[in-house]
Amino acid sequence: MWFARFPADVSLNRFAKLATEWAQFLGGTVWLAEDGLEACTYVQQAPGLPVPPGISLVQLEQTLVLHGQADGREARWHYVVATDVLPALEVDFNAWYDNEHLPGLAAVPGVSQAQRCLVVNAAGPGYHAAYDLADRQAFNSPAWLAVRSTPWSSRVRPGFLNTRRTMYRLLTSGTRNVE
Repeated sequence: MWFARFPADVSLNRFAKLATEWAQFLGGTVWLAEDGLEACTYVQQAPGLPVPPGISLVQLEQTLVLHGQADGREARWHYVVATDVLPALEVDFNAWYDNEHLPGLAAVPGVSQAQRCLVVNAAGPGYHAAYDLADRQAFNSPAWLAVRSTPWSSRVRPGFLNTRRTMYRLLTSGTRNVE
């Protein structure tokens, strides 16, 4: 699977329109960042077309996918966390993510799916986690915050490096525009 990030503000960047059309042509769901400055999509196979300028494309290897409490409901929001971790904490980090953090967030009301991936063949953070939310209110709800504030979370989180967190809203689903 491939993850693509690209500029989204077509009024400021002529490449944004090309990138969005490229993602839609490939049939991917397109997500728009809340600040409106970037968008993202996932593509199941390596794009056979040239990648337009301005697109950051990374290959992902899924390591864990969990159905969420809101499984079956359309996800209108997509939260992505990309990070590295200090080498000394990597074993603990992976155990925490697989055994506590991802299952805990998947169980939060309003979460449709939670997944973890390793980044392969790309520069940048080596871990990618994504949460599909049927309800935007799930993010930072009391249940969400409880999962984030466990003793294990407090032990692991200081080891995060190069962390990028982005909340996206659904822009197009496949070739269907939802705006």
